[in-house]
Amino acid sequence: MQIKKRVSLTFLLVALGASVLFGQVAKSNFSAFGFGDIYNRGLSQNQGMGGVGISNGSSWYINNLNPALLVNNYVVSFQAGMQLENRTVNDGFTSLKNGSGNLNYLVGAFPVKPGKWTTSVGLMPYSSVNYRLIAPTDVIGSNSTVLQEEIGSGGVNQFYWSNGVRINKYVAIGSRINYLFGSIIKESNEVLSINSVVPFFTSLYERSYVKDLTFGGGVTLLKDSLFKKDYKLSIGFVYDFRSDLTTQTTQRLDRKSRVNKSIIDSTTVANFSGAAVLPQSYGMGISFGRPTRWMAAADLMVLDYTQFSGFSRATQSTTGYRAGLGFEITPDPTGIGNYLKRMTYRTGGSYEVYPYLVNGNQVKDLGITFGVSMPLGLSTLDFGLKFGKRGSISTNTIEEDYYKLYFGMTFNDRWFIKRKFD
Repeated sequence: MQIKKRVSLTFLLVALGASVLFGQVAKSNFSAFGFGDIYNRGLSQNQGMGGVGISNGSSWYINNLNPALLVNNYVVSFQAGMQLENRTVNDGFTSLKNGSGNLNYLVGAFPVKPGKWTTSVGLMPYSSVNYRLIAPTDVIGSNSTVLQEEIGSGGVNQFYWSNGVRINKYVAIGSRINYLFGSIIKESNEVLSINSVVPFFTSLYERSYVKDLTFGGGVTLLKDSLFKKDYKLSIGFVYDFRSDLTTQTTQRLDRKSRVNKSIIDSTTVANFSGAAVLPQSYGMGISFGRPTRWMAAADLMVLDYTQFSGFSRATQSTTGYRAGLGFEITPDPTGIGNYLKRMTYRTGGSYEVYPYLVNGNQVKDLGITFGVSMPLGLSTLDFGLKFGKRGSISTNTIEEDYYKLYFGMTFNDRWFIKRKFD
């Protein structure tokens, strides 16, 4: 009972902080493209396992990558998670370190008919934007220099509703509806060199508010009791449909003080509605193992951004993909005498090629992950750690070395199971 009270209190405190923590992310100049940095939908247990989860589900955790696997949740489940990250950005001349922390997700799963139909709702960020680009330019016929500065902030959040339904013992299907909402803010500043007598500078401010529905689905194929033992083979498929998102953009010309960057005066130059095209994506996963003991899994996602469009910044888009491998093991799930053997240990790796070009080349990301889950009755504390490198100075003019720490909490309870004895 005490564990349940503590977990419930923690979930409440995290929920109260959601509006404050969403969107606080480390600076990354790669977030200047498209919708910004797109979050992996995987929860903490997935992140410690290479980010995989299209085919490997569990009755202990909510699967946020393939809605068809929600049928594995036989009891009410809640999960909340946070993400801490630190980046070192290097352009070959200078390096800059920065870090941040933010709430990563709040999700719940509710079995409508245990083993047959489970529904899930959740709130999590979809993308984040946080960058600052600076380029000095000489003024022709003058000793002055103009500092051109591009600043981006904001991001898009998503509230979703998913359902998983079992067709028979071998097949389950799922659907997902997302409501995307949020603002992406971009500022373009032109500031004369420090020896200039001009006391102000001009700034073009642009705010694009995004809101609309997107749709996706998934299928899983399962074969258990392989080799006359409790081995299980699972194959999963997911698909997110192309969506035309409604946008409302405001552009404003500001005159700002050079001393404290406060706005002296401003003029709205444009206010218009538009659409941003969110392209289709699809993926496949395969997993094999002994449920509750060990599991090996692999995922491949394809992002077809050849049809991407949106916002004022021109983005050279192409097709990207993400591959992940993961493994988890629980030495003795029912062991009483040794707590360490009841813990679940995970590791994995990921390789991602982003669907946009920087300096004429695609950006690549390589990472290695580790994770652990600590059981607390029917609940768990989940940790994940990822080390990675994104981009290359030689091909993209900039690279990032980073690590991300994931902390999650999973709370399971039999709310709707009728008790025979009181």
